[in-house]
Amino acid sequence: MTEVLSGYRRVCSVDLDEARDRVGEVFCPHRLEPAGHGYRAKAGAAGAVRFNSTGLGAVGLSYLAYGMDVRIRPQPLSSFFLVQIPLRGRALVRSGGREVVSDTTVASIPDPDRDLDMTWGAGNEQLIVRVDRSALQTQLHRLLGRSPSKPLRLATALDLTSPAGRSWLATVEMLRADLDGPGGLRHSLLAGQTEQLVMSQLLAAVPHSASDELDARAGNEASVLPRVIRRAAQLIDDHAREDLTVEDVAEAVGLSVRSLQEGFRRHLDTTPTARLRNARLAGVHAQLADADSTRCTVSELAADWGFHHLGRFAVAYKRRFGQSPSVTLRA
Repeated sequence: MTEVLSGYRRVCSVDLDEARDRVGEVFCPHRLEPAGHGYRAKAGAAGAVRFNSTGLGAVGLSYLAYGMDVRIRPQPLSSFFLVQIPLRGRALVRSGGREVVSDTTVASIPDPDRDLDMTWGAGNEQLIVRVDRSALQTQLHRLLGRSPSKPLRLATALDLTSPAGRSWLATVEMLRADLDGPGGLRHSLLAGQTEQLVMSQLLAAVPHSASDELDARAGNEASVLPRVIRRAAQLIDDHAREDLTVEDVAEAVGLSVRSLQEGFRRHLDTTPTARLRNARLAGVHAQLADADSTRCTVSELAADWGFHHLGRFAVAYKRRFGQSPSVTLRA
């Protein structure tokens, strides 16, 4: 297996104490000890602990391989969830009285409130997704349009061969490949959307305490989309000048982002983003037509409506109104 996230090296060492400390800095304090015999004999390059880790907002990605049989006993994770995905080998994970034998088809998700005891085999390499607990709960609230009826608890295993499991894993792999390569998803305009996508798909893939509520929500949305979509479109038109996002609109009308997007495509033959852009273009056009060219500039009015890249704004404006914004201002 090719080591991943190699540009984010935290440690590569045969010293288990050093490895424990570096891993603990990212996750939490834990006990780490060899689980087999002959550790010193195997402690060459093949037995080195390799740990690479980076983050994207509320979502972190790590690669971890111990190169030997080890037993790991962390303190309760408390503030975050871990989804541990073996890339090779297998691990035995005991959490909250449940036992998961995790391999390339089954990811383990320890209960963050319970003691954790894991035994990793020598050939076990894992890609670990760390998700902030409060952020995941906020995302669940956003998807439901309200608080869940009970605290969020996830199943301790995820079937990576299921359709939802494969879909979520593909998104994680997309993020991992980008972090290993161009890093475009770290852009401020994309990072938040990416972490929300990872969390939303995780909530769709893993059985949890609010799964039935999410399923019911999805079923109910289909029957109310036309009325809700009209409300969403009006909200966009009325507040286009504000710092409005698609997520804000979805939350305001009580839909998931995906349902809002599907509703706009089905009933309005557009997208929420396109509706917002067109509403802002119309607002700029009206102001430019009434403005005094000696007192204001195109760039000032464009920025006031959320267009901060003047070149792209000018292209979109001319495509919509058939003339450049400067011509409208001077008319």
